[in-house]
Amino acid sequence: MLPSARRPWAQTREGPAHPRTPLATERELATFLAEAERRAFKQAVFAVRNDQVALDLVQDAMLRLVEKYANKPTAELPLLFQRILQNAIRDHYRRSRVRALWTTLLSSLQGKDEDQERDPLETLRTDAGANRLGGPAEQTERSQVLRLIEQGLEALPARQREAFLLRYWEQLDVAETAQTMGCSEGSVKTHCSRATHSLAVFLKSRGVEP
Repeated sequence: MLPSARRPWAQTREGPAHPRTPLATERELATFLAEAERRAFKQAVFAVRNDQVALDLVQDAMLRLVEKYANKPTAELPLLFQRILQNAIRDHYRRSRVRALWTTLLSSLQGKDEDQERDPLETLRTDAGANRLGGPAEQTERSQVLRLIEQGLEALPARQREAFLLRYWEQLDVAETAQTMGCSEGSVKTHCSRATHSLAVFLKSRGVEP
């Protein structure tokens, strides 16, 4: 159960009246959130395996619902809230993997041969401390690093970029990536090795350190 002090729905809502469908009153909105919070919390805990992170995600989803959709009809609230919560969970996973990817890319510079047939992404692990939302400064830093990674990807040769995106963004394994690209598994590892080396050099040139 969320602490009552953290429940956001007691805010005053403003917005234009809906011309046809009755809008949710403040009491209806509060009732909906009170009924949905326990289910949402369990859902978030199952997804992220961390009570505090789950609490933060549910709290954030409730605030967004109140701030953006408080003037919606009651019948639309469940779908809207579920969409907001799922987006928050997906965003959390994306943020938590950025730090791990960043560290993996930079570690590929430490005495490794970029032509070696290996796949550095096989060593990718999420940091123990990455399974949390972090403060505004940390979230901003992760967003900046992600933008730099995307810029670095644009400069890669097409096959390296394709291998990297299939392995990391699509999370295919080496065999699946090889089948998709129509090449050998060794070629996939070589493309990924070269891609991670180039991205690591790019990040380091921009002052990014693990």
